Amino acid sequence: MLVDSPPETAAAPVVPRRRQATRSAGLLAALGILAVITVLGIAVGSKQIPVADVWHGVMHYSGTDTDVIVRDVRLPRTLLGLLAGAALGLAGAVMQALTRNPLADPGVLGINAGASAAVVSGITFFGVTSLTSYVWFAFAGAALVSAAVYILGGTRSATPVRLALAGTALTAALTGYLNAVNLMNTASLDKMRFWTVGSLASATMPTVEKIVPFIAAGVLLALLVARPLNAVALGDDQARALGAKLTRTRVAAMAAVTLLCGAATAACGPIVYVGLMVPHAVRAITGPDMRWILPYSAVLSPVLLLGADIIGRIAARPGELQVGIVTAVIGGPVFIHLVRRRKMAQL
Repeated sequence: MLVDSPPETAAAPVVPRRRQATRSAGLLAALGILAVITVLGIAVGSKQIPVADVWHGVMHYSGTDTDVIVRDVRLPRTLLGLLAGAALGLAGAVMQALTRNPLADPGVLGINAGASAAVVSGITFFGVTSLTSYVWFAFAGAALVSAAVYILGGTRSATPVRLALAGTALTAALTGYLNAVNLMNTASLDKMRFWTVGSLASATMPTVEKIVPFIAAGVLLALLVARPLNAVALGDDQARALGAKLTRTRVAAMAAVTLLCGAATAACGPIVYVGLMVPHAVRAITGPDMRWILPYSAVLSPVLLLGADIIGRIAARPGELQVGIVTAVIGGPVFIHLVRRRKMAQL
């Protein structure tokens, strides 16, 4: 027995190393898929553009019609999809860990609707016209609705279903408010009719540049709280026993969610289900460790968003379906499936 035990002890660390290698390889594969979908996002549309012309338009702009389409139309659209997708995926993953709610998502819990309502109010009643101003209104709306959902869901006694119901109720109320405001103000309606369903079509390079600092700050905060969120997911008592600073972690996590959702919603409107679907798929690969869930979500969420945008361009050619419609069509059945799962409903 004494002779046999050292090999067992020596072999024990092999499993974590193997798992780490598998996760790393999976993340590299996800990055490869993201690179392919990024190129397709520029190449595919009402006019198909060969990959060589995409490269020429991005790297050697010469002012031809194809270069103008690539550099001035599709490149900003694709970059916005990358940023917004990463923001929504990270926000969803952080919210699910923070609330211990597998149904948490910026769209499902009404946060996107809150940001949208605030932006529409700013446009209608305060004459806001610039994206920089949109962002501040979106932040305020996202923060207020986050607090309202948590309070209506029962704070400490909140369950996934109660939070989802609170978010659904607030979304319905805010959607009614949005419709009423737009009907009373035709100028607002003309400006908001595509934005309110979620769209990447109006992306420009100034738009992308303005939201980069906000999303970068949100990503940094989300990654910084990854380790404490692992403890929070175990419950408050165990988190305290492990030395986690609960108040600090929650404040930082909510600040990250507000920055990510506010910037993404201000730039391209409310897009639902991205932050719900991707973290669930990611956990099948990474397990419950937030230090891996967050990077995977940041990479695979843009894959979903850009893929939905490409589907919308192909399905309604020569026109297009807005990306928010496509993600809703894909995500609705997924959400119903998750709600119906017995284990999840009992959390």
